[in-house]
Amino acid sequence: MMKYKPNPVDTKSVDLPEGLKPLVEEMSKNVHEVWAATRISQGWTYGKERNDEKKKHPCLMPYEELSEEEKEYDRNTSIETIKLILKLGFKITRDSQYMK
Repeated sequence: MMKYKPNPVDTKSVDLPEGLKPLVEEMSKNVHEVWAATRISQGWTYGKERNDEKKKHPCLMPYEELSEEEKEYDRNTSIETIKLILKLGFKITRDSQYMK
């Protein structure tokens, strides 16, 4: 079996526009919510320490209660996703129809 070598698209040249920075936090929260919902549907519950055998995870809590280190993981995922969208030539606009 070949050793897997990740090869993500290089987005270093893409600057995140200031107007999209609020999107990062909303997307990060949603990334966490999707992850948590998936884990819970698989039978995982909160635990002070991660235990794969007992399906316990310390991050099964609201996004706002996560440590900054854990939030940063979700933020990096969100930032890289937005930068990839921009690098591929797509535009991100806000439609007032979907605003809260």
